[in-house]
Amino acid sequence: MFETLKKFLVDELHVNADDVTMEAELSGDLGINSLELADLVYLCEEKFGAEIDEEDIHSILTVQDLCDYIANHA
Repeated sequence: MFETLKKFLVDELHVNADDVTMEAELSGDLGINSLELADLVYLCEEKFGAEIDEEDIHSILTVQDLCDYIANHA
C-alpha cells in the first residue's frame, strides 16, 4: 500500500519522493495545502475505492494515517 500511495503522491501532487515516508506529515513535511488535500481525498477514493468521511479528514495527518485509513476502508 505504501509504495502505491507514494507513487501516487509523487505523480499526482508532485511531492518529492525522498520526502514521502510513513512518518511524513501531509501538510507539514509534504507541503500539501487544503486544496491539494481535497484533491488527494478525491483521488484516493477513485484510485483505492476507499470513501473518506469528511469528519475523518482532519484525523489523517501522516502518510501512515492515510495508508491505515485506506486499508481499513477500501
